[in-house]
Amino acid sequence: MINSLNDRVTLNNGTKIPGLGLGVFQIPNQDTAEVVANGIKEGYRLIDTAQVYGNEEGTGDNSFKDSYLALEQLYKDGKIKAIGVSNFQIHHLEELAEYATVTPVLDQVESHPKLSQNELRDYAAKHDIKIQAWSPLMQGKILKNATLQTIADKYNKSVAQVVLRWDIQRDVLLAVKSVHPERMQSNADVFDFALEQSDMDKINEMNEDLRVGPNPDEFDF
Repeated sequence: MINSLNDRVTLNNGTKIPGLGLGVFQIPNQDTAEVVANGIKEGYRLIDTAQVYGNEEGTGDNSFKDSYLALEQLYKDGKIKAIGVSNFQIHHLEELAEYATVTPVLDQVESHPKLSQNELRDYAAKHDIKIQAWSPLMQGKILKNATLQTIADKYNKSVAQVVLRWDIQRDVLLAVKSVHPERMQSNADVFDFALEQSDMDKINEMNEDLRVGPNPDEFDF
């Protein structure tokens, strides 16, 4: 478990990365440079970005396998430091294990109190794969939850801070999107308190397997 914004997490191949990062996906291009600069100023050293092509189905049944094997070769050649995957469920990781010779270091998935991903997290931990949460605040939809607000009031923290702290105590890595410096600072102000187990349990009980993003089982890997 990380204890500060400066803490690094050691991945299964020895590479170290920050446990709390800044997400910039879908931030307009003209704003991204300023957002990243502000994030670095606030102490963030992991910047998460992505590109969605929208044509996964048309790329062929074996496209991911071929891509992963190509990444393995780049890794073995020393061209890249690590290989990660995104939106993989347990059965995707099991399928990957049938042909991969390099275990992914990380699986970035949608995760928040309404989609706790506990089974996936436990499976990944057994195979030394870190889970990183995208949309940990459920695109803001979770921020008005009454249960979370009660817990937040108890610790004199915001709902967002409580949710991020819940993830940290579950050893889930984070990529938190924000364009406002004050929000970036607030999101990083989660290391001066700890949730009691009873409150962790209350948040865990909120799980409904509810997604705000696409369902990986509807992807054509």
